[in-house]
Amino acid sequence: MNCSSSRFARPPPSPRLEPLSSQSDTKALIETGIRRFLEEVPQLARLTVVAGLELHGRGDVQLYRIELPGPTVTKAIPSDAKLTLEIRRERFNELAAKGHLADWRAAFERGEARATGIEQYLKLIVKVVEAQEERARTRRVRH
Repeated sequence: MNCSSSRFARPPPSPRLEPLSSQSDTKALIETGIRRFLEEVPQLARLTVVAGLELHGRGDVQLYRIELPGPTVTKAIPSDAKLTLEIRRERFNELAAKGHLADWRAAFERGEARATGIEQYLKLIVKVVEAQEERARTRRVRH
């Protein structure tokens, strides 16, 4: 028997899959998303809070702990979180990279994102975001 026959030949190497995003890529994306959000709502930049981020993917959930101001992002169970944001991973990627305040609001209104936690923090954030949106509308009307 000849070992070089086609029956024993190795299959050609499969095309290389794109590398999965690394933990540092995800942390950088989370930091980018937070910075973009805080640029649109600068009044929240001084908020001191620990938040949890649950990114729901294909059959798994990635947990991140976010400490503000900063932000300081770590992949850990946020046991001391005052707020928790739950969102699908692919939707978060879109919002973090390109989303604006209106896009975030729409995600919450459509149920794509959900925030839970201490009611006073949630009310404060909603109040500040609504005030910022009103200022933005007023500026557009004046110009």
